[in-house]
Amino acid sequence: MPAQGKHRRTKSVSLSRGIAAVTTGGAVLALPVLGATTASAAPAHSVVAEKAVAPVSVTAQVNSVTKAAPAKHSVVAGETLSKIAREYSVGGGWKKLYEGNRKAIGENPNLIHPGIKLAIDAKAAAPSDAKAGKAAAPSAGRAATAERADRSERTAAAPVAQAAPAAAAPATYSNDLDGWIKESLAIMAERGIPGSYEGIHRNIIRESSGNPNAINNWDSNAVKGTPSKGLLQVIDPTFQAYHVPGTSTDSYDPVANITAACNYAADRYGSIDNVFGAY
Repeated sequence: MPAQGKHRRTKSVSLSRGIAAVTTGGAVLALPVLGATTASAAPAHSVVAEKAVAPVSVTAQVNSVTKAAPAKHSVVAGETLSKIAREYSVGGGWKKLYEGNRKAIGENPNLIHPGIKLAIDAKAAAPSDAKAGKAAAPSAGRAATAERADRSERTAAAPVAQAAPAAAAPATYSNDLDGWIKESLAIMAERGIPGSYEGIHRNIIRESSGNPNAINNWDSNAVKGTPSKGLLQVIDPTFQAYHVPGTSTDSYDPVANITAACNYAADRYGSIDNVFGAY
């Protein structure tokens, strides 16, 4: 029983102290409790508030930067379309920037002059450093990488140089009547002397039978000391007067003889093709 009574007193005392704490010391004890509660709650409230405010501030900053992105860019020396497009994060890169400014730039996207104004896509953000809210220049490594990328883009965009056509090999002609006529025709074409293969061949067969060393020592010209010579039987005075520059000065030379005779025939008859007898 005493133990039971003691147990009951202990509960009673504990309860009384609890009540006393509420009644007699309520004003005193309540303040610390409330103060502790307030103090512990305040930091939680502040953290939540800060977390809620922070994104809004960042968003406002980004929106402010985006809205402040310039609508025009003035080109300075050393800039390229790819560099400007990358700086303003233009969707579609330098090609899109060129399409929007083709009239100002001209037909060559690789040639932009300092001072021209480029319209920047309204959706493009401000330069990358501005978006980050920092004015610091990129590191040397990033700058080098950007420069290599810029150089690669310019190389890709630059038109591919075409190899110069190989010089045509000089024409070769056979050392016979066919070759002599064809070579003479080529020279005549360069000099504007009329004549055809058939007209030349026909007159050669009649005059010398195709012998480049033929000479007439019996006609009136021979009597005068100027015998007819060569494939088309030309006397020396006529050969010298109608000699075509670039050919041999030897009247027996087949090509020189043909071109001089055709030049003379063109002057007197209009063309060697119009000659059908002695001329």
